[in-house]
Amino acid sequence: MNFSADRRNLVRWIIILASFNFLVLILWNTYTFFQTFKSEERLKMELWAAASKNLNNADENTELDLPLQIISNNKTIPIIQTNERDSIVNMTNVDDEITKDKAKSIAFLNRLKSENPPIAFDYAGKKHLLYYGNSSLITKLKYYPIALVLVGLFFSGMIFNFYRASKMATQNRLWAGMAKETAHQIGTPLSSLIGWLEIMKADNVDETTVSEIEKDVNRLQTITDRFSKIGSEPVLERRDLVQETEQSFDYLKSRTSKQVEFTFTAPQHPIYIKLNPVLHSWTIENLVKNAIDAMKGRGKLAVIIEETERFVKIKISDTGSGIPKNQFKSIFEPGFTTKRRGWGLGLSLTKRIVEEYHNGLIKVAFSEIGKGTTMQVTFKKEV
Repeated sequence: MNFSADRRNLVRWIIILASFNFLVLILWNTYTFFQTFKSEERLKMELWAAASKNLNNADENTELDLPLQIISNNKTIPIIQTNERDSIVNMTNVDDEITKDKAKSIAFLNRLKSENPPIAFDYAGKKHLLYYGNSSLITKLKYYPIALVLVGLFFSGMIFNFYRASKMATQNRLWAGMAKETAHQIGTPLSSLIGWLEIMKADNVDETTVSEIEKDVNRLQTITDRFSKIGSEPVLERRDLVQETEQSFDYLKSRTSKQVEFTFTAPQHPIYIKLNPVLHSWTIENLVKNAIDAMKGRGKLAVIIEETERFVKIKISDTGSGIPKNQFKSIFEPGFTTKRRGWGLGLSLTKRIVEEYHNGLIKVAFSEIGKGTTMQVTFKKEV
């Protein structure tokens, strides 16, 4: 049992639950403050209504200082006073633009009705209603929980992305280390094979056999070179994309079943771009092999190179099973595979080679279930 992993998971869940409880506590306190302020503002409005009533019923013996102070102290809460026919009698703390426009006044009155229940009071011997809105403080406090949740989600997203990036960086270092170690391990038997190849040449073994073995040994050296370059900054050279692509195409064609019909179409002149020949060969190999797998070793495979004024495109089309539209992006993610065997690293490595090392773009240009797929790689031309 992995106690270390279990402990990390437990700590992670404790932090998540503690953060959630802290957020709930803040939201509850905010709600409590909001209700308290609402009650206090209603009490102020009841005092305002009583003060207005006292002023209206005042005579020469009535003390007016306190009612006037209560009414004048309200500078933030909008108020509309209506009579028994619901007609507007008076408006306080309302913009002049609203008070001068009857339609806007009625609309504003309906808004206040929705915010708070009215306060009934007697005014000049008749029943009047006092409608009031929320003060600026209440309005700000109402939206504070939303802002708090958004800030919490923002920081949660930042923390999640940080841990995800850290995990991916660790995985990338692991894969790079494994790749370099693989290249190192292959190097020893490869050196031995090169020695045996020289002995075969000295013993006058059939030249065709030696030539084919030599090609495969060179291919192993290329593969070793590929793996040794993972995690390192590749050296880009000015190369003819047509020639480099055709070389990889011809090698794969010669070692693939005759049940696959290959076609290669490209301009008859060189197209120069900045690329690493070894890594570009790996790109073509991955895309061609994926196409062959999609056709289950039987069908038509076409490699087409097209150019525009600024860009050059390599299209690899097959007549395979096709890719569902919802998987167009996920097929480039590490670990994604539809095969029974495989680690799902081919297309993710291809994407990294094309986009990170060569500043290009790779995408699914077309795919239809049962009809086939076209993968497209785009590079910027070298001037």
